[in-house]
Amino acid sequence: MYQHLFVPVDGSELSQRAIDGSIALAKQLGARITGFVAEPELALSETSHNPQLFAQHIQEHDARNEAHAKTLLGRFEASCAAAGVPFQGQHATNSNVDDAIIDEADKAGCDMIVMVTHGRGPVGEFLFGSHTKKIIARSKLPVFVLH
Repeated sequence: MYQHLFVPVDGSELSQRAIDGSIALAKQLGARITGFVAEPELALSETSHNPQLFAQHIQEHDARNEAHAKTLLGRFEASCAAAGVPFQGQHATNSNVDDAIIDEADKAGCDMIVMVTHGRGPVGEFLFGSHTKKIIARSKLPVFVLH
């Protein structure tokens, strides 16, 4: 049976569904949770020609990302603690969210990924893509999808 759930969150409204649903599932399974936040890398900008300014932008970007991830994972951890579910939080900076989720789930030794989908339908997926579909297609782990 599944003992270690990997749950990516991003702070959106759907994240709360992922948190609530994964905690309920973990309680039923007697599993623990690794919550994960993937933050985007800083895009090259007009300031990239100025090394000092670019370095400052990188530091500011990284500080914002770390604060955002700690806030999200802190809320997730508090919800897990209230439910009596063991929790560990991780975050990474990566230009490809799908790669980050798959790689970090594997590194953490998880045996299932739990995700929430927007449920946009075929047109929405065509326009915006679907992280969930990409992860289902590429992950070696089973993916439990909440809607």
